[in-house]
Amino acid sequence: MTRTTQQRVDDLNAVYSRAVRSFSPPEDLTVDEWADSYRRLSPESSAEAGPWRTSRTPYLAEPMRAFTDPKVRRIVIVAGSQIGKTECELNCLGYLMDQDPGTVIFVHPTLDDARKFSRLRIAPMIRDCSRLRSKIEDAPSGKDVSKTILQKSFPGGMLIMTGSNAASALASTPARYVIGDERDRWATSAGEEGDPWELAARRQTTFYNAKAIEVSTPTIKGSSAIEYSYSKGTQERWCTRCPHCGEYHDIVFDNLRFTPHVEKVNGRKVWSIEGAVEYACPSCGCMSSEQQMRKSPAKWVAANPSAIDEGGVRSFWLNAFVSPWLSWREIVVQFLQAKDDPNRLQVVYNTLFGQLWENRGDLVDDDEMLARREDYGCRDDGTPVELPDGVLCVTCGVDTQDNRLEYEVVGHGRWGETWGIEKGIIHGRPDSDETWARLDGVVGHVYRFRDGRGLRISMTCIDSGGHFTQEVYERTRARQPSRVFAVKGKGGEGVPFTAVPTQVSIRDKRVKAWLYTIGVDAGKAQIMSSLKVAEPGPRYCHFPKRPEAGYDETFFSGLLSERLVLSSSRTASKWQWEKLPGHERNEALDCRNYAIAALTIVNPDFDRLEQAIKGAPANAAAPKPKKKKTRRRKSALADSL
Repeated sequence: MTRTTQQRVDDLNAVYSRAVRSFSPPEDLTVDEWADSYRRLSPESSAEAGPWRTSRTPYLAEPMRAFTDPKVRRIVIVAGSQIGKTECELNCLGYLMDQDPGTVIFVHPTLDDARKFSRLRIAPMIRDCSRLRSKIEDAPSGKDVSKTILQKSFPGGMLIMTGSNAASALASTPARYVIGDERDRWATSAGEEGDPWELAARRQTTFYNAKAIEVSTPTIKGSSAIEYSYSKGTQERWCTRCPHCGEYHDIVFDNLRFTPHVEKVNGRKVWSIEGAVEYACPSCGCMSSEQQMRKSPAKWVAANPSAIDEGGVRSFWLNAFVSPWLSWREIVVQFLQAKDDPNRLQVVYNTLFGQLWENRGDLVDDDEMLARREDYGCRDDGTPVELPDGVLCVTCGVDTQDNRLEYEVVGHGRWGETWGIEKGIIHGRPDSDETWARLDGVVGHVYRFRDGRGLRISMTCIDSGGHFTQEVYERTRARQPSRVFAVKGKGGEGVPFTAVPTQVSIRDKRVKAWLYTIGVDAGKAQIMSSLKVAEPGPRYCHFPKRPEAGYDETFFSGLLSERLVLSSSRTASKWQWEKLPGHERNEALDCRNYAIAALTIVNPDFDRLEQAIKGAPANAAAPKPKKKKTRRRKSALADSL
């Protein structure tokens, strides 16, 4: 054989070698074994950059192994934060790109989420994993990389990233793999095409070896899509063996025992834990330390193991108590810091406890609020105390109806603590001088402490909606020196509670009044959150017991007349307020909303107010603010703020 012929044979072998390289069978590896061999954690997204170690998060081994189990078609993972669920998704994605390729649809809540995930998580993973770097086709150097952010090609397949509301991507491309991230944040409908998950799952119909992964942090009980998916699977929990009795149990917050300690620093509660946080076994009651439980054997325990044979679904539920990056002490302290704020507490429940949050609005009912009422006491002359100690500022909110004005006077202290002072009704049409004269009596009244010192209302916000808008503009304009202003409620998610006022024309447009726009939904959320605080102190709501103050069954029925519900449409889900059955009137809630808004607008200096109140002589009223004399008409507003 001549040298020329040998060269030709070598060249032909090289061509065939490259051609058949992609046809080599996958290595005999599970996803966790592949990750241990080839995956490297990127420094942008991991505090422990370097080679992946499944031993660091042993609870993720079984969900990853399920990906290569031919009996499993769908994997559901419900998990809190800092547990590694996203890395589990990435390991499965890396494995299929390298070992068992096929088209992948990776669905995020929105397209922006998909772009961000591609840039911050997938691109670094490909860069730092040599097995993937040589296979993924990306934009050449100097080209527009934005074109490949949502779509990447690799031998044997393609990665398509999209948002849950993008119907075209979900309904048009056949795909062997579907990965869904943060399922509970998805739109309820992809455009007008229906449920996004069902649309994506339909793309897998022709693949006998299809796989789907559905991952999310849990959210609201009864509205959680991931909760429903979990119930269709094996319903597995990561359970740890008790060192004393040998029984296996899921570590949950209710089984932890600790001694909390609180101090007040600058008026705020600072929580800490005295001693260790221990685990009480539900079976034997014996106490074990965190170190003992972390060293004890653990395993997945399924409540519905037959789901594999019936539907090919394995579902897993995790919480942060098994995370190697969070101590039990840290989790408990975060709970204590958030326990008085339902909004913050929901975050703790969802992301740390790994528990669904129940809408607790109904747990604060009329009877509970009636029982909360207090006796503010009486002064030496027998007259009732209107302002308990702690009140530093007083505001008033007024709701306008066709035949009356309803109002509430509210006292405010530090850190959002409030005291109901007076709730009343002024019967009469809002275009009547007599009606407004009676309101002047409320606004100009001096509300007194036990020692006789008094405060006037700092600001009054009056609803300008309804059939008497122009009359409200006229009357509030005349009362600007007393800091009485018209407000207009605006609903909707994301609307700020208060904003810079605008001038509105009155009748012939030659005269104008100032109008504040109030984000009523933000105010309602703040009120309902405060009503759930159970201990006097920051954000607690006090109410007087004396009958003439007006805090009766009707008031609390109106105050608790609405709740926040999840409303679904074809394009998205959103939270909105709706009236509760049996609570037809919501004037009390509106009045409290306007009174809280007035405080936000005034934004008082509580240190200065406290010094002024302590320095005022007994039986003296707080002086009215002096009106500055200027030539400009706008000075009345500037002086009143």
